[in-house]
Amino acid sequence: MSYSFWEAVKGRRSRYGFSSEKPVSEERITQIVRDAIYYTPSAFNSQSTRIVILFHDNNRKLWDFTLEELKKYTTEEQFEDTKTKVNQGLASGYGTILFFEDHDVVKGLMDNFPLYKDNFPVWSQHTSAMHQFVVWTALEAEGLGASLQHYNPLIDSAVAKEWEIPDNWKLVAQMPFGKPLADPGEKTFSEVDARIKVFK
Repeated sequence: MSYSFWEAVKGRRSRYGFSSEKPVSEERITQIVRDAIYYTPSAFNSQSTRIVILFHDNNRKLWDFTLEELKKYTTEEQFEDTKTKVNQGLASGYGTILFFEDHDVVKGLMDNFPLYKDNFPVWSQHTSAMHQFVVWTALEAEGLGASLQHYNPLIDSAVAKEWEIPDNWKLVAQMPFGKPLADPGEKTFSEVDARIKVFK
């Protein structure tokens, strides 16, 4: 990685609009995802997160499916704005990473640990979120930008059919990434001291 963990954490922001340049190899992207899957913690060591990486035409197909679905729910005027956002801000990059959770794993934990069964679906979302953060921060460290999108469940059926996703994999989020065309806007922060209590 090209810079420190905390530099990557601080630099990680939602970025929209990417060039077609690929400054990092597909093999490196794949290794980042493999390392995230391998090393990111999960509740009860469930290892329930599943990831699909889409490059090239596969990436374009995802966003075409998204537009097809969104067109059903927007006015013609709204759709033009949506199409611009998707084509210029999400589909124009290097690829997209899809995050899933394996609900067979979650159900198995619910059955095996009934005392905690109501918590496992929540903990599954925590597990996915940690994987999303690790991958996003690692991409930032490589000089790539990304954002996190949630077009599920609208696109679930198209995604499952096109890439033969098992029924027990439930789509959680989509992360388009690439070399960003612009820096993100200024971010405001609420008072840190109001959000932390320290007892010594």
